[in-house]
Amino acid sequence: MADTTSELDETPSIECFQNYTAPEVFIQGIAGIVNQEDVESMIIAQKEMLQRFEKTNEMLTNCNALSMSHLKTTSQELKKHTQMLTELRKDLDSTFKRIATIRSKIKVQYPDLQKSILEEKQKELEQKPVDSSSSGSASTASPYNSDTN
Repeated sequence: MADTTSELDETPSIECFQNYTAPEVFIQGIAGIVNQEDVESMIIAQKEMLQRFEKTNEMLTNCNALSMSHLKTTSQELKKHTQMLTELRKDLDSTFKRIATIRSKIKVQYPDLQKSILEEKQKELEQKPVDSSSSGSASTASPYNSDTN
């Protein structure tokens, strides 16, 4: 009889686990297997990583805020420059329209002068050697070319 009582003392009795659910009993069994020092070192490592991640998150938040402020100022400057360029384009268009009207008036008032200018241009073109690489660029139609009219 003494042998049976010693076997019962070594194994935990089912009565002590009656107040726990099956998952809790399982966790208690695993907790007995795991080394407590290893668990503590894992918790410390996790806390250190959490601190690093929090610092990184704060640095990224600051970087994002700085980028947003730069984007705001840059977009405002870009808007101003775009408006300036559109105004310059309008001014250039009106200037070239005025030049075109002045040229047409000069053609009507002084047709002989226009003919002599065209003759001089033809003489200059005949005297210059023709460059094959630039021959296509002169034929582009643009209101800004001085060769037109």
